[in-house]
Amino acid sequence: MHSRLVSSVFSRGLIAATLFSFVALAPGLWAQQSADAHLVSPAQLQQQVQASSSDRQKNIDTLTQFLSTPTAIGRMKSERIDPAQVKNAIPNLSDDELADLSARATKAQQEFAAGNLSNNDLLIIILVLVVVILIAVIH
Repeated sequence: MHSRLVSSVFSRGLIAATLFSFVALAPGLWAQQSADAHLVSPAQLQQQVQASSSDRQKNIDTLTQFLSTPTAIGRMKSERIDPAQVKNAIPNLSDDELADLSARATKAQQEFAAGNLSNNDLLIIILVLVVVILIAVIH
């Protein structure tokens, strides 16, 4: 009877120790698995950097082309704004600013081409974009 009691206590202690170890160690194992799941390979990282760089250059080109149109240059000159200064400021914008302004320029061009914007509307949009660019670069 005594050996059965010892065996029962030993079994319960072993079960308790196992459960305690599992509870104590499991979060560390889960954290390790979670960390492994978020690792990025150097090739993936390089692809992300190249995609970001490509997107940035595309946005710079879109905005530069929009502000290089005769209409945009004429509007900047009529407001005594140096078009070269504006074009030189474009690469200094953040990625978010570039994406936003590039999207606005693309939309304005599409709206103008579709006849949804008048020439005056387009001139106002150009002026707003120029002011935003200059303010963003100054700050």
